Amino acid sequence: PIGNAAMADRTFIEWDRDDIDALRLMKVDVLALGMLTCIRKAFDLLREHEGIDLGLADVPQKDEATYAMLCEGKSIGVFQVESRAQINMLPRLKPQEFYDLVIQVAIVRPGPIQGNMVHPYLKRRSGIEKVSYPSPAPDHGKADELYQVLKRTLGVPLFQEQAMQLAMTAAKFTDPEANGLRRAMATFRNVGTIGQYEAMMVERMVARGYERDFAQRCFEQIKGFGSYGFPESHAASFAKLVYVSSWLKCHHPAIFAAALLNSQPMGFYAPAQIVREAQENGGVEPRPIDVNSSTWDNLLEAGGPGWKSSWALRLGLRQLDGFKQDWAERLAEARGEGYRDIEELARRARLPARAMRLLADADAFRSMGLDRREALWAVRRLPDDEALPLFEVAQARELGAEQAAALPAMPLAEHVVADYQTVRLSLKGHPMGLLRPRFVRERIASCEQISAMRDGTWASVAGVVLVRQRPGKGNAIFITLEDETGITNVVLWARDFERFRREVMAARLLLVEGRVQKSPEGVVHLMAKRVVDRSAELLSLSDTHRAEIVLTRADEFQHPQIPRGRHPRNVRILPKSRDFH
Repeated sequence: PIGNAAMADRTFIEWDRDDIDALRLMKVDVLALGMLTCIRKAFDLLREHEGIDLGLADVPQKDEATYAMLCEGKSIGVFQVESRAQINMLPRLKPQEFYDLVIQVAIVRPGPIQGNMVHPYLKRRSGIEKVSYPSPAPDHGKADELYQVLKRTLGVPLFQEQAMQLAMTAAKFTDPEANGLRRAMATFRNVGTIGQYEAMMVERMVARGYERDFAQRCFEQIKGFGSYGFPESHAASFAKLVYVSSWLKCHHPAIFAAALLNSQPMGFYAPAQIVREAQENGGVEPRPIDVNSSTWDNLLEAGGPGWKSSWALRLGLRQLDGFKQDWAERLAEARGEGYRDIEELARRARLPARAMRLLADADAFRSMGLDRREALWAVRRLPDDEALPLFEVAQARELGAEQAAALPAMPLAEHVVADYQTVRLSLKGHPMGLLRPRFVRERIASCEQISAMRDGTWASVAGVVLVRQRPGKGNAIFITLEDETGITNVVLWARDFERFRREVMAARLLLVEGRVQKSPEGVVHLMAKRVVDRSAELLSLSDTHRAEIVLTRADEFQHPQIPRGRHPRNVRILPKSRDFH
């Protein structure tokens, strides 16, 4: 069963799982993880720039700084623990060693959550609750029969193997019964046969002296694993990548950011947040795309004074939407000691008119002393792609001799909008920073102010929507907002979602009113009671810019759920959020 994939040069072999069973073939899941590519690229950069040769097995273990970073929840970009739920769990679990990361990976999953195992584990870990092990009645077995099964997780089952071992040890499932339970768990969402094992397991455990509540929670956990749960071995493999990516982020933030950007698309966060995280928490100087410095990939350059990192991050041409890799390679190959002006670049690199316009749109000619508006004017005076070779040089020379028109400087707001439209991020400013005066007049707090408020405070915040998460069986929608000061985590209960469905699903700029909830560990959420779509505010930043630059179709960001009567350009100011269900 071989087929051609939609992606070029990809082939898939697709077997039906029941056919594999019938043929008695062993099935092994081999995961193609984007983080493996990222780590490989990071190791390559580490070898090239630092002279350090590492592999997955060579990364220093038990690094205190790495675990301290994770305990603070600073895990944007890190494998598996960058979702809001995982980031919020990190300060509560406070990982100090590798096995803690194994638990961290597994605990924020439907299995432990549906089985109500998360809070008991955290209470035992923090010393609030005594560690104990459920036991059968004296005449039904040893009191410590579950000790070996549950000792590493403080008496609380968290992993898929533990759930199966409970069925065999506490409910005395036979091998065929346990195998049937495993199959039912694997096909729970599609077939729904797991219910036939519930009474069998619960009643057998109760008959042997286990508390009914514990028995019922164990089976609820098994049903949760049917939705999605981790075996311990799987969690350990993932935890290895969690640690390695955390170590890279902690000790080599510029290298990690470059590797992460060069491995996109992957993860929860867009390039804008990856660059911002490297800048604010890693002390990395980000530098814009430039025709005299950039290549296809994001690069490292010697850092400037005043920055914590010794390396600066030069954005690559892969960040420019619509720009082709072979154009970037031609640009770099013909560069030599640098391009002095646009005409020279056009003549030597022989890029098509579309490539030149994209570079101008991205403000990539700064090293020539041209800002975006001047560059746009200049590239439109170049010969068309169809110009005859005999006349190309003469025409370019003639156009270069023309006196350039005196153009007014482009306002900052237009620059920021154009950056987001072409590169999906801006190093010149944040849209919310430009809109801040009007929100101050409305007494709407910044994300930084929200994080400093007391628990229970009523507040309003506005920000660009980064991520929307709606877990399949969860009772809440999680939204991450960003402004120029940071991020705010918003929780909207499912019962309120229908009232604000249009705003939540379509808005690029959202105003949220609600009550601040702050945990003892300092994790802050805004519990939403009212949501308002303020995306129209973004239009004020782009009115003039739209008159100056006619974007090509590749540069438009059209949201799939545009309210009737609104033109697609009204929501193309920012790239779309990353939504997970």
